[in-house]
Amino acid sequence: MIRADYDDKFKLVNINVKSGTATQPEAEVGIELGGTLMTETVIGDGPVDAVFKAISSITGTKSKLLRYVVNAITGGTDALGEVTVRIKEGNFIALGQGSHTDIILASAKAYINALNRLEHIKRESATV
Repeated sequence: MIRADYDDKFKLVNINVKSGTATQPEAEVGIELGGTLMTETVIGDGPVDAVFKAISSITGTKSKLLRYVVNAITGGTDALGEVTVRIKEGNFIALGQGSHTDIILASAKAYINALNRLEHIKRESATV
């Protein structure tokens, strides 16, 4: 996973996703922000969309998802999946990565990682 020397502003605490052929995809996401747990439940076009919308709502980001890539790191039914996302907000672009056997959780980790990197980039550019 991509890391830098900075503290994460957003920390993923939990996600619960409901999805299927006879139900609308829904995600409940909990994120720690400044020591406070914030939760949001959102309906999406799919489970990953619902998770991303919930994260966006909690974090207040206006970023645009430019790229979403899923790769299998290992094989088998318990394969470890890695998700890479690229997001853009204004003139700033950030890359995030996350991995887990649950690809939806890996997606949430990647998006949070990208948002934290974006916050760091914005802070750094403000001090220049």
